[in-house]
Amino acid sequence: MTVRTDEGTWVVPTRRAVWIPASIPHTITMSGEVAMRTLYLKPRLAKSLPRSCCVVHVSALLKELILHACTVGSLSHRSRPQGHLIHVIVNQLAAIRLVPLQLPNPSDPRALRLARVLMKNPGDRRILKDLCKAAGASKRTMERLFQAETGMTFAKWRQQLRLMQAMQLLAEGAQVTRAALESGYSTPSAFISMFRKALGTRPTLYFKTDE
Repeated sequence: MTVRTDEGTWVVPTRRAVWIPASIPHTITMSGEVAMRTLYLKPRLAKSLPRSCCVVHVSALLKELILHACTVGSLSHRSRPQGHLIHVIVNQLAAIRLVPLQLPNPSDPRALRLARVLMKNPGDRRILKDLCKAAGASKRTMERLFQAETGMTFAKWRQQLRLMQAMQLLAEGAQVTRAALESGYSTPSAFISMFRKALGTRPTLYFKTDE
């Protein structure tokens, strides 16, 4: 899944989840065949959870808890068994591990214009100096804007965009070579190296792992 808000974009591969706080408008796009389960938490149960969207790892235990909760429906503390289930789920959520699959949006019109150009074509290999000509800002200004507004250098932001694009293609069934080249990597090995650096494993193993 790819989740988008005004603040940014999050890619949610298999066996991961996205946490979306209340009252945040968002869209969800599916890549490939997707089965999704959703938990809705009352505000008092979500106090310890992040205040912004994030992608999280779903452990084998949390996965089974979510699947079971979805078969029950609305859970209530009035039922002792359901109250215990709620307690365990909330404890598991409090210990979730974040996955670095987010891409924050800049807010400055010039930086946002450049970001949208690359979002439409992550494989665009033009250097920043050439991209800046169409965005109406100097290279130095654009680098400053991306650092200040996204918390990333432009190079890191572009690297993250390419990684997320490649993951979407892999989820749709693309081979590693095609996903790498269409996302702007010079070679498949360059993509695999970056993937391992960011997520700790090879692309094919990442999509198969249960833990």
